[in-house]
Amino acid sequence: MDKDSALKQYFGHTAFRDGQEQIIGSILSGKDSLAIMPTGGGKSLCYQLPALMLNGVTLVISPLISLMKDQVMALHDAGISAAYVNSSLNDVQMRSVYRNMMDGAYKIVYVAPERLEAEGFISLIKQLRPSFIAVDEAHCISQWGQDFRPSYLKIASFIQKLSPRPVVAAFTATATERVRTDIVDALQLSDPFRIVTGFDRPNLFFDVKKPQNKTEMLKELVSRRRNRAGIIYCSTRSKVDSVCASINEIGIAATRYHAGLSDAERHKNQDDFQFDRKTVMVATNAFGMGIDKSNIGFVIHYNMPKNLEAYYQEAGRAGRDGEKADCILLYSPGDIITAKYLIESSSENSKLSPEERQQIVKEDFRRLDDMVSYCKTPYCLRGYILDYFGQQHEEKCDFCGNCTSKYSTVNITIAAQMILSCVKRIRSFLGYSLGSAMVVSVLSGSKSKRIYELGLDGLSTYALMKDVPRPKIREYIDFLEAENYLYTNQIHGSIELGEKAASVIFGEAQVEISIKQAAPKPDTKSFDAQEASTPSQSAEAPPDLVEQLKSLRYRIAQEERVPAYIVFSNVTLIDMAAKKPRSVSEFLEVNGVGEAKAERYGSRFLQAIADFESK
Repeated sequence: MDKDSALKQYFGHTAFRDGQEQIIGSILSGKDSLAIMPTGGGKSLCYQLPALMLNGVTLVISPLISLMKDQVMALHDAGISAAYVNSSLNDVQMRSVYRNMMDGAYKIVYVAPERLEAEGFISLIKQLRPSFIAVDEAHCISQWGQDFRPSYLKIASFIQKLSPRPVVAAFTATATERVRTDIVDALQLSDPFRIVTGFDRPNLFFDVKKPQNKTEMLKELVSRRRNRAGIIYCSTRSKVDSVCASINEIGIAATRYHAGLSDAERHKNQDDFQFDRKTVMVATNAFGMGIDKSNIGFVIHYNMPKNLEAYYQEAGRAGRDGEKADCILLYSPGDIITAKYLIESSSENSKLSPEERQQIVKEDFRRLDDMVSYCKTPYCLRGYILDYFGQQHEEKCDFCGNCTSKYSTVNITIAAQMILSCVKRIRSFLGYSLGSAMVVSVLSGSKSKRIYELGLDGLSTYALMKDVPRPKIREYIDFLEAENYLYTNQIHGSIELGEKAASVIFGEAQVEISIKQAAPKPDTKSFDAQEASTPSQSAEAPPDLVEQLKSLRYRIAQEERVPAYIVFSNVTLIDMAAKKPRSVSEFLEVNGVGEAKAERYGSRFLQAIADFESK
């Protein structure tokens, strides 16, 4: 069997996506590989298909139990023998899997990295002599990645114990050049084939909002998407609990996930979301890596993450089926304080030396600075993300909140002089700088106790902008920082004069800002392109037929106790409705229908299409 035949027989596709054929060809030729592919870009197929064509068993090292279960479930549904080895198995189940592995029952076995240190497992794998090892979520091996896992550092020594050495391939969706180098070095990849297919997710609509009341805006955003599955990320457990309650209050079925819940409740809540019993998952970042749910229509961050890698990884859980989806971040200056606390807290628990810990904290603060700049930039949000990962792009994407908004140009030179002068005078008066919140308080004439204690009410810039709304002053400060008139000292949180400040203070330069115009509040019964990206659908696919096929899929999923997307993705159902197959051979021409699924589900879907056509 060649790779094209395997692609169609097992996965139901007639063509490879960008980069897939090159990666698969490299693995089949016996060459180590490093593949950087966007979420939803088909990473899993790049190791699953070679596993079917190579002799013996393939090991897939993966960090999360939820990912393994989803992948194995999907493989079984496609007619592929697979299993997983992790802490969710009891002793009896583990022995059963081991016996089956010895009998050659599986082509693919998913394994948690911690298992690689167990002598019994090492002995078993030595006997099986795997031909291929795939390392998923490979960024976890780097201390400079957003989700470093010390257990990943054991992978290379495990591979060294195997003879002959299997082909090794590493996969991840988000990795800067520094992290890519770490992956190659730490896994000891041998002259690997490297490919970066790109970081762009064209179907994702990015936006940053700066609401005065986050909870009210969140309710509004989720209400407009009440028929779509979504994830809401919060930075703390307590916020997860309160936000989940708020979403349930508006009549939308939401559940929660964080480390403070019992294992039983976390598993139940995750299943409720996976099986569409709950529409919305409210969670900390403990939830999600490797979640294979394809029909997530939106991801909203209630709080700003600590870095852009984490944000893109989490936001990227939307739109895995290729449908349009929304990624919205609700930003407030308080998020910076929370992020700093989380950075410093995680470093305190580290087993690294003080010097190493200090270096990592410094790097984390630098990445936090990049994250804050994303929230403040007036330019293309997609472009900012692609710049961060080193990918070239057009100046405007025309599919993010900044590119699709209307702007008016305003000269703010006088306001800029007031703000910059205030920052300068605070520094001169106190001998040190303060945060932007205190600068806003001084300029607006705040009568807070802290202002009087520091004597800042005596500054010439005190109350200089008392007639300007505080959010507007904050907007001006964000712009001045984005344009290098100001910068934030991430260690102290203070705001300082940037290299361009003097030219403005002394009247040598003008400052103009593009002000985003407020969009009219949309009708909650309908979406506009900016506020809720509607799923794309073929003009040839009758909407009524698509809905009938979705209903049938839901009934089958309930019968088989699997998530609906395991049966067929939305993309497959839309293609099915457009092609309206009348026979099994025509059914096999639908994108995403392989031989096993055609045999298993074909008659019922063909009957549903025939019934629709006969009306």
